[in-house]
Formats: sequence, structure tokens, C-alpha cells
Amino acid sequence: MSIVNLDLDSPADTALGRGIKHIGIGKYGSKPLSAELLAECRAALEDPMSHPLQRGAFLGALIAKGPTPAEMTLEDVIGKGAFSHPTFFINKVCPDLPIGMHPIATKLVRGHNLQISEAHQLGDYLFGDGDCETFRGLAASILRVRHETNEEYLGLMRAAEQTYSPGFAPISCADRPLIQLAEPFDGVDNSYLITPLLGQFFQKRGYGAVSMVGRSGGPKFTLNALDLYMHMGCQFLQSNHELDTPLGRYGWVLDQKALSPALNHWVDRRHTIIKRPFLATLEKVLNPCHAQILVTSVFHITYQMKMAELALMAGFDAAIVLKRGLEGSLAPSTSRSTGILCAVRTPRGHMFHQNFEGDSSAFTAFRTESDVQYENPLASDNARLVQRFMDEGQTNNADFDNRVHFAHALYGRGLDWVEAQLQYTN
Repeated sequence: MSIVNLDLDSPADTALGRGIKHIGIGKYGSKPLSAELLAECRAALEDPMSHPLQRGAFLGALIAKGPTPAEMTLEDVIGKGAFSHPTFFINKVCPDLPIGMHPIATKLVRGHNLQISEAHQLGDYLFGDGDCETFRGLAASILRVRHETNEEYLGLMRAAEQTYSPGFAPISCADRPLIQLAEPFDGVDNSYLITPLLGQFFQKRGYGAVSMVGRSGGPKFTLNALDLYMHMGCQFLQSNHELDTPLGRYGWVLDQKALSPALNHWVDRRHTIIKRPFLATLEKVLNPCHAQILVTSVFHITYQMKMAELALMAGFDAAIVLKRGLEGSLAPSTSRSTGILCAVRTPRGHMFHQNFEGDSSAFTAFRTESDVQYENPLASDNARLVQRFMDEGQTNNADFDNRVHFAHALYGRGLDWVEAQLQYTN
């Protein structure tokens, strides 16, 4: 078992951390290292005390984006020709990696996609107790920069499912169809969340609502759904067997810590490797409660369709995916071109989808010139707004009220379409 301290006090301030922020963005968004930062990263790679997760994440990003001629000189720290010889590279960088993982490791370094079974094996190691933290950082960074395939997500998903606590066995005691709500786990910095009010809305439509929450893996740490529900005095779900207990006004809430200690353990690693890894997407589409519909959001609109595809792979019958929510959350923007993608699985296993744009005439009444920003929003203030809206149908915050009504109208339109399609396909 790894005994490395997974969390750094200021991971973004180390030389490798600053390097990761430059080169770990993506294949088309990464920046070359400046001469000064390149020298600092070289020194950090030569330092045996550098954090192994950051060492792996930095090298993984460098390999995946393709090093510039100046950055190629970093291979001198590893061994001449290391960047051109994957097997040699893995032996040098990850000497404590089990030999059985070497074919997958070298395949990742070569830039090749993994098959489902290989991604499953990779996930077993990433979520397991093997010693090589450098490889964990390396693999997560390579997958992020070059973008994970659906097949890789499916293999990683199956591995993650095997880490569930015993109470989340492949059964459900729910007495009604479930809708799973999944906010980004890192939450927001300048806005308020409306997640419990969406849960209440869907429950009034006859569904049970399950909100997936967990500790923030970053880069935002101000306010997330876990903070909000804790300030509302929420009793968190501990087992699927509890799905037959009477519902609260906003449904059930499942903390990742109760679902999977292994996934919760990765939050500390995510702080250290800085950039969001595959888990930022995967944790939202996992379906431990066997819900029928996923309601989630994407920060990058190009991921809207991919999120819907992953949801159907995870066993959901349908998905409603919001684009351009406030800071990527489930709260729609009233000034930008927000909208939802609704998707269902057909009887033949294909995906049928429909978009509903938030700037259409049906939603004109909710549109504003700009979105109000709140500096350092507090979970306690957010909880008070949610509680008051639940009790009275309004608050003393017109912006908040308008956004909730907009969300109800937009998601309601999407759910109408989903219900019509599922009724037809079933």
C-alpha cells in the first residue's frame, strides 16, 4: 500500500504544479514552458523529494501534448531517448509499477487508446492500493490531455463500480423511478446552487430524487453541493436499502465518501495533480442507485453529447445535460446561451436526442442582461435561500428566484420530452 502523503499544502505553487498548469490543459490548449519554468521543472524532476503524483502528472501531460524541442531536453533527467522509447521510459519513471501493468502503461505513453478490458485493469490499479503514485499521476494526466474515449470510460466505470461499499449492491428498493442530480463536485465560486430545489421539483413530478455529492477535488473550493446539504442538516444515504424510506422534500443525498472510500481517497490526489482528471466526469455518471434519468451539466459545451452517451452507458434510460450553467452548475445562466440536451435510449440501443435552447421565445421572461455574481458565497446563506424558497415559493433575492423559476421551466420542458419518448420506446 502506498504510504505517500497524497495532499500538498500548496500544489499549484511548486515548480511541477506550475508546469502542469501550463502543459496539462489539453492537446490544443497547452502552452510551452518558458525557459525559466523549464529550468525549475528540470530541477524538480532531479529532486527525489518532488511529489510522485506531480512528477507523473507533469510527465504525462508533456508526453500527451508532445514536447517542444526545448522541452525534449528534459529526457536527459530520465535517460537518453526516454521520450522515444515507452518501455524504457516506464521502467525509469515507474520502477515500482507491477510488470503486469507495463503493457497498458506503454500503450498510454505511445498515445494509443485502451480497450474496455484494459481500461478496467487500469482502473483496478488506479483505485487499488498499489505503491506507484507516479503512474497514477501519469495515467490520469495522459487521459485528460488526449481526451478519454467512451470505451476507456466504460472500463474505468466498471472498475469504479467494484469499489462501492456493500450497501450499494446491484439492487434498488425504490418504490418510484429515480432521477439522479449531479452537480460538478467542485461547485461554484461566485453563485448560489439550486440543487435541492431541483430535487423538490422532480419529486413533485412523481420521481424520487437522488443528489450525488462529494468533497471538492478542485480547482474550486468555495461552495459545493456537499457544503449546501450539510448546512441544511441533511441525513445522507448509507445504503440502497434506504431508498424505501419516506422522502425528504428534496429527496436523498449520497456522499461519495459513503459510496466508495476509494473514490473519496482520490480527492486528495486530485488536489495534488491540479487539473481535473477523468473522475470529474466519471463521478457524475456513476449510477449506484439505479436511477432512470440523469440530470447533470457540463462546463465545456463540446462535452454535452459525450456526457449523454456516458449516461446511457452507465445504465440510465435518459439524460438531461445542461450547457452554460452558472460556473458549470445545474443553475442555468439567464444571460448566456444556456440550454439542455435531452437523450433517451431506443429499444435497439441507439441514442435519440433533442436540444432545447434557453434563449428561445418560451423562456424570454427569464432572460436578463447579465448574471449576478456573489463574492465568496456562503453555504449558510445558500441554505437559507433554499429553505425560504421551499417554504414560501420566493425569497428576498429576485435573481435567485428568477433563476429557480427558469430552471423549473427549462428542465420541465426537457422532462416532458423525455417522458414522451420513454413512453413511446417502452
